[in-house]
Amino acid sequence: MCGILAVLGCSDDSQAKRVRVLELSRRLKHRGPDWSGLYQHGDCYLSHQRLAVIDPASGDQPLYNEDKSVVVTVNGEIYNHEELRKRLPNHKFRTGSDCDVIAHLYEEFGENFVNMLDGMFSFVLLDTRDNSFIVARDAIGITSLYIGWGLDGSIWISSEMKGLNDDCEHFESFPPGHLYSSKEGELRRWYNPPWFSEAIPSTPYDPLVLRKAFEKAVIKRLMTDVPFGVLLSGGLDSSLVASITARHLAGTKAAKQWGAQLHSFCVGLEGSPDLKAAKEVADYLGTVHHEFHFTVQDGIDAIEDVIYHIETYDVTTIRASTPMFLMSRKIKSLGVKMVISGEGSDEIFGGYLYFHKAPNKEEFHRETCQKIKALHMYDCLRANKSTSAWGLEARVPFLDKDFINVAMDIDPEWKMIKRDEGRIEKWILRRAFDDEENPYLPKHILYRQKEQFSDGVGYSWIDGLKAHAAQHVTDKMMLNASHIFPHNTPNTKEAYYYRMIFERFFPQVRQSILPVQCIINSGRQSPLAGPMILICFVSG
Repeated sequence: MCGILAVLGCSDDSQAKRVRVLELSRRLKHRGPDWSGLYQHGDCYLSHQRLAVIDPASGDQPLYNEDKSVVVTVNGEIYNHEELRKRLPNHKFRTGSDCDVIAHLYEEFGENFVNMLDGMFSFVLLDTRDNSFIVARDAIGITSLYIGWGLDGSIWISSEMKGLNDDCEHFESFPPGHLYSSKEGELRRWYNPPWFSEAIPSTPYDPLVLRKAFEKAVIKRLMTDVPFGVLLSGGLDSSLVASITARHLAGTKAAKQWGAQLHSFCVGLEGSPDLKAAKEVADYLGTVHHEFHFTVQDGIDAIEDVIYHIETYDVTTIRASTPMFLMSRKIKSLGVKMVISGEGSDEIFGGYLYFHKAPNKEEFHRETCQKIKALHMYDCLRANKSTSAWGLEARVPFLDKDFINVAMDIDPEWKMIKRDEGRIEKWILRRAFDDEENPYLPKHILYRQKEQFSDGVGYSWIDGLKAHAAQHVTDKMMLNASHIFPHNTPNTKEAYYYRMIFERFFPQVRQSILPVQCIINSGRQSPLAGPMILICFVSG
């Protein structure tokens, strides 16, 4: 992941303003420790902090078209960039960077080129010929992005809140799958797949179609010019990612550069379920396995750094982000710059245990749609910012656009959990990779019950967090919580503790920066989701 910061139309082209933009951009240096760049055109500034994964030698940003009239700063990976280059035979590219296609696609196709991009991305593109600009974020919100407004009429764009919160009068999360055009002066949705309307699909389940779609999603993410590995918890999702990667690594460019043996990484408290399961999968796949241990105290000591980097006070997100944050630092210390992870599967296939209570396929499908739409506020945010804190990039094949289209087009009757028929949660995914002749995984791993990440790293982790918060938040503080925090009032001592830390780092944050939509879930208490409405399935 890289870090981008843009200030557009600020009515100030002074050296002092340039210095200020550079200062704010440096707040994002953890996302891109390899290089930095700043482009200024009048009162518009585009800055970039680069993590070099593709074309490390010459892919520095901002990027330009041939005559430098179109300028782009990008955070992300464009997996189909080679195919797109072939569609631009009359263009000359300055670098081998996957993101180099964006300026040229804009020249050729105008603002509507965004849907041609296959990848994860956030970018700002400035057309100096008329001083117009566009801003876009990937379909699901894998990459983080925020938009802010200054009192002078300027528009600010940043990969993280910390680039905006001191200088903007108002700012908020830039919505996934959207594009902002200065010519139109408004946001519009560019990503509008059939599943987004939540209409009930009817395509029959074909396990081979699903398997091939996911294998393709994983394989395209092996595009890299730097050392990489996989995050392996031993659960179904990460184990499938590791298995497919191990199968297809041998013939790739990455294997020729860094070796054909896959590296896998796991984190947990001593004796945790994930460590045991991950070791078993790693032994089965023959990966070079790296096991990282942490203590409850290690995690507690890191909480302030975690909240600063992930920029949320959501309890569940902080619990899960902390082990990932600690693991990412260890991974980066080994010289690895990119990992492949398993986020998104539970949302697509209804993998959470409360899906057992779905009364019918219609409710099941609508719930999966809602969960995918909310990913950018939770699991995507965790995966992106926990790793980016240490200059590590996380790629998530389950959130591949083409794969989501295949998986969400399946008649949801096939996703329903029916114990009497032997269909547990995510049965259709398990069945797709249940190959007797050439097994992807051992049967008991393929059909292993789901663990929440924050549970899998060790059951005493959450108890330790609660006990620590109880030592720092008194009953009297809780009585006054609604007066101190009238918006999204914390209702537990743990939530109050995280909120105090968050407010110290981001005191200027307005209400609107935090998602206010109510996410339909089961028992997940999220202060970021506004007043929590708990909706449970009722059978009958």
